[in-house]
Amino acid sequence: MRSFSTHDLNKLVGEVTDAATKAPVIITRHRKPRFIMMSYEHYQRISATTDPRRAYAAGEAPPELMGLLGDKIAKLANGEGYDDEP
Repeated sequence: MRSFSTHDLNKLVGEVTDAATKAPVIITRHRKPRFIMMSYEHYQRISATTDPRRAYAAGEAPPELMGLLGDKIAKLANGEGYDDEP
């Protein structure tokens, strides 16, 4: 998942929104993740499958949600960084 600072968001709005069109991006403030920006279509897909506010314990997430997150979780488990391209 790509990451941009709030400064990047202000200065490079076109690049940030283009990236968010392809996959959710992390928006950081003071080098800490604070927000997620994603396309409206991606949000609709997530909210149609589950309550986006719900938290799940490991192994309890519905298959649709795990399909969205599975690849990223596998990369993180293998020690790959947060700033990798999707």
